[in-house]
Formats: sequence, C-alpha cells, structure tokens
Amino acid sequence: MKFTRTVMSGLVTFAVASGSYASVLPDYQQQSNWYVDSQNIINQKQQQQPSNRAKNVILFVGDGMGISTLTASRILEGQLAGNSGEENLLSFEKFPYTALVKTYNVDAQTPDSAGTMTAMMSGIKTDVGVIGVDEDVVRRDCSTSAGNEVVTALELAEIKGLSTGIISTARLTHATPAATYAKSVERGWEDNDDMQDVTGGCKDIADQFVNFEANLEARFVGIDVDGIEVAMGGGRRNFLPKDPAFNSADAVSSTEGDRTDERDLTAEWQEKYENGVYIIDQTGFDAIDPETTERVFGLFNESHMQYEADRANDVAGEPSLSEMTEKAVKLLDNNEKGFFLMVESGRIDHGHHAGSASTALTDTIEFAKAVQTAVDNTNPEETLIIVTADHSHVMTIGGYPKRGNPILGKVVAVGKTEPSLADDGLPYTTLGYTNGRGFRDLGAETNGDASYSEDPVAGRVDLTGVDTQQPGFHQETTVPKGSETHAGEDITIHAIGPGAHRVQGVVEQSVVFHVINRALGLIAE
Repeated sequence: MKFTRTVMSGLVTFAVASGSYASVLPDYQQQSNWYVDSQNIINQKQQQQPSNRAKNVILFVGDGMGISTLTASRILEGQLAGNSGEENLLSFEKFPYTALVKTYNVDAQTPDSAGTMTAMMSGIKTDVGVIGVDEDVVRRDCSTSAGNEVVTALELAEIKGLSTGIISTARLTHATPAATYAKSVERGWEDNDDMQDVTGGCKDIADQFVNFEANLEARFVGIDVDGIEVAMGGGRRNFLPKDPAFNSADAVSSTEGDRTDERDLTAEWQEKYENGVYIIDQTGFDAIDPETTERVFGLFNESHMQYEADRANDVAGEPSLSEMTEKAVKLLDNNEKGFFLMVESGRIDHGHHAGSASTALTDTIEFAKAVQTAVDNTNPEETLIIVTADHSHVMTIGGYPKRGNPILGKVVAVGKTEPSLADDGLPYTTLGYTNGRGFRDLGAETNGDASYSEDPVAGRVDLTGVDTQQPGFHQETTVPKGSETHAGEDITIHAIGPGAHRVQGVVEQSVVFHVINRALGLIAE
C-alpha cells in the first residue's frame, strides 16, 4: 500500500492510494477494548432487520427521566455492581434505535406531564395542565372541553380488539397514566372533591377510569370494547368515599378516601367486571395467576406508591415496577390479537422535585429493570418496546471528577484523593440542582419527600463532614423554590422490535403516537 503525506496550514493529512485504511492503524489501536466493542456495536446495528408491524406495543415512560438522569443512573447502577460506572449501559440504552424528543407544550417552553403525555398518546401537542384534549380548550373551564377531546392510542387499541393495560408507581389518576384514558381540562380533577366549584357536567378522572368502557362506546356508535384489562398503581383515595368506614386494611390516614359523593368506585368496578380481581397489597398481587385471570385492578397505596428505596417499608407490601410489568405482560398476552401496555415510573419525577438525586436515580434503575423484564418476557419479532420520558429536570452533572468517582459523592479530581475545593474553599458534589429545596443531611433516611418538612435552603453549605452518598443527602441548589422544577431540554426515546427503525433523528413528542400507530396499524394512513 502506498500513501502520501500532505502538509497544509500546519495540518498533516494522509491520502491512501490503495489497500485498506485499517492497515494504517497500529495493533494497539485496533485491539483496544474500546475499538473492538465499538466496532461490534456498529456491526450489530447493521444486522438489524426491522419489520413494520407489531402484534404488541409496550410504552415505558420514565417521568422526569432527562438525559442527566440517564447518565447519573447508569453510572450509579454500574458502581453498585462494583465497576467504575461510566462504561455501564441501562437496559434500554442497548436498544438499536434512539432519537431525541422535543418536549415543549403548545403554550409552554418547559412542559408538564399532562401536555407531554397527551402528545404521545394522541399525535398532537396541547397545553400545560390538560389531559386528552387539544389546545383549543381553556384550562379549568369545563365548557370548553366538549368537541375538543382527542382519541388516544390506548382507545384505538381497544377499538381494534387488543388487550390494554396501564401501570404506574404514581396515582392511576395522575397526569401520565390518566392521559391514556381520560379527557380533562384540568389535570388536578382526580376525584369529585377536586371539582367543588366546577359546573358543566365534566367528570373527575377516577370516574372516567371506572366508566372508560361505557364512555368510549358512547363516543363512537357501533363499537364494542371490553375495557382495560390491567390497571395497577397508587391512588386509592380518589376512588373511595370520604368516610373512615371505607378505609382499606392498610390505610395510613384516619380517613383514606377523598370522594364527597359517597361513591365507592372500587365497588363499582367490581360490579362491572365480575370476573375481575381488585387487589390492594403484595399478598393480593402474588395470588394473581396471569394465565387464568381476565382482568386486574390494583391500587396499592392511598396516594402514590412508595419510592423504590422505601418499598420494603410499605404497611401491607406492594409489588415493584418490574413485578407489575411481568404480571401485566403475562396476563395481556392471553389475547391472540395482541396488546398495548403503558408502564410509567412516576416517582423518578417526585424524587427530583424533592431535590433528592439518590431517590430519583434509584427509581430509574428499577425502571430499567422493568424494561429488561419486558424484553425477557416478550417475543422480539412480535413486540415493539419504546422507552422514553415526558420531560427533564434541572439536575446537572459537573465539576471534573475523576473516572469512577462516586456519582453521589463529592468531586475528586483526576490524580487526587481528597475532594476538590471551590473558590469559596468548600467541597462540592458532582450532582446539583439549579433550583429547588436545596441542602438536606438526613443521613440514612430513604424517603425523598422528607425534605418538605423544612424550608428551602439556597446557596452553599460546608459539606466537609457530610456523607453525600447517604440516601438522605439532598443536593445544594442555587434558586430556592418550594419544589424543584422541570427542565425544557430534549429527552431521549429508545426502541426495539417491529417498527423501531422509525425512532430516529430529532422529533416532536407527538411522533411517539405515530410510531405506535404504524406498528399496530391502529388507523389507516
């Protein structure tokens, strides 16, 4: 092989006359693990032969799971396994197709979960704070709702005869899960007590869930659907009367329910679905045989389910996101026509709002395990799995820590053993928040929400004697706020299975619906 060297403006370039470019690479470069591993990744992507149509679609939504959350979580997961962490990949980060997603709402640069999930479920963007309706509504004005309702991917799946399911570690009436089935000009109308000043006939979100089947059939004359087969999450209070006589066995409040209309919606659901099973705890969950159970309605907590770090502390026990995912997949796949399942890790978002990176990252790691559970329990030739988020948060990663430095620790620079000091002479952490509740040193406390018991703390704190890797440590912040806010940058979407090749580039959030629709053939296009 011959090659010539040309020098132009101080730059040296090589022109290869014949032979292989690779032959100019020294052996230590070609044989490097970095080189070989990267080459294998490219080869795997070239071997992908995606098909267009899927029998099943599973949409995973990590609420608040921005790119900085992904990075920090993959490092933490790797470090918990005894590695440096940076080289690790979360389960879904190994998927062959990835894109960036723009998350803004029609009326907001930085979005909320109601508008973003509505975009993913319907194919159109809408305003902050509204669920299952388009941008022409006025928030909290019930009279503007009629005629502006959208049709969701879950509803279309029902009409097509597929089985459907909803899982969330948040309340089932919370914005993200609600956007799969409800129509509301106010995300906060979770039960009738939230609508005391509302006129015009709008129904609360819990009511809409229990009456989903009838409502959908009433909207479209001639269709016959069988309703949502799997629904598991938190939020019992929105389904029960405000009467201690209706408290569940594991109620933590003196009066668990919030409803002021004296309706027990859990009983109404059981009356509608005599072959359905209503469960409230780990024992009830474990007793479900997915091969013989027709449908299941699980409400495992009065409000949101526990953070993953606190799940063992639940009064009656509650299943993990991974366990719920596996059970749902095995139940839904009894339908030969296929299924659509939405799985949300809702409490990643809440951990960030509380300013607790440890809490948010721990829930993200469990979320990645749930995704892997879905992969392990489905046929890759039949099932499209999509993993994304609704929005990001203002957690940042910085400070020049050396490789392998604990992601929850203080910054220690390359070649050093002691924490680096900022210009104020104090150590600082790799992770921090732009705004929020700020510093807390709560030691071994795993409940991220414990930060709400004290006033926000803005600015710098001397962390010299503080163990920042304890779950009770909450990172410093610059701008004091009662709750840390969402962020407006792009988030990621990852896909594997039939139709996954459509996940490419930089896309609007509403594209997610169209990826699902094309894969399942929900409507003719």
